[in-house]
Amino acid sequence: MIATIAVLGLAGARPTLAADYPNRPVHWLIGFAAGGPVDVVARIMAQWLSERLGQQFVVENRAGSGGSIAAATAINSTPDGYTLLFVAPNNAIATSLYKHLNYDFIRDTVPVASIMQLTNMLVVSNAMPVKNVQEFIDYCKANPGKVSYASSGLGTSVHMSGELFKAMTGCNMLHVPYRGSAIAFPDIISNKVQLIFDNMPSGLEQSRAGTVRALGVTSPQRWPGLPDVPAIAETVPGFESVGFYGISAPKGTPPEVVEILNKAVAEALKDPKLVERLAMLGGIPKPMTPAEFGKLIEVETEKWRKVVEFAGVSVD
Repeated sequence: MIATIAVLGLAGARPTLAADYPNRPVHWLIGFAAGGPVDVVARIMAQWLSERLGQQFVVENRAGSGGSIAAATAINSTPDGYTLLFVAPNNAIATSLYKHLNYDFIRDTVPVASIMQLTNMLVVSNAMPVKNVQEFIDYCKANPGKVSYASSGLGTSVHMSGELFKAMTGCNMLHVPYRGSAIAFPDIISNKVQLIFDNMPSGLEQSRAGTVRALGVTSPQRWPGLPDVPAIAETVPGFESVGFYGISAPKGTPPEVVEILNKAVAEALKDPKLVERLAMLGGIPKPMTPAEFGKLIEVETEKWRKVVEFAGVSVD
């Protein structure tokens, strides 16, 4: 009888606990350095959520291991909704790329909300004597071992886009990983490293500023809003690397908290000003229920497993 009362008491307390969520700052971990595309989008969304929910959403950069440090930190935190993780393709890729992860992303997290869909961009140093994808492929083949490509870290979609491109074209390029694409761009601009397949937010910003040259997008067709930038697939049939941004939380996070966050993100993605800011970064808002987002992560994990196997890469 006492046990029954205790269980009923806990069951009754849970909605009350979620009713005033959040009542203190929420920490949102991202796996890359400040200034990169993930960081920019996270801060835009964090500002909106802070204003709407009345508590500060604090973006914390935990760069390293292609975002796996941030993922492990979030997974091992208290599952109370006050530690969240920014989710991107790197989390789906890590499952098959890294051979010794100390967590299972799908098993150890709960999906919260999808934010947006985006593509990557192939951008090159202005010093490179190429104007399109075919010229770039020809240059690589004429200069084997002399072309390096940057990434925002091992196991990111930026890294795997480069590996997929190498596998499909026969280009011989050296991979140079950084702790975030923002850190890589000074070396690309100065031609120490020749290119990057970066997430569109920062790749688009740099190409618009004229500091690098955009050659193509990694989506199967030309990206909405960028009709003048060809899809790489127009030159390399079948090439595709489309990504997503979203939020997950540690396994065990109360479903009531997940629902509050999911509804808040869905509201944000209806805000014309926020949608405009995402559009300027090349993002397409993609609100989903937690279940739909969870299914997307499963599909992406399987998709990237095939890419990892095709490219023949792994990280011990």
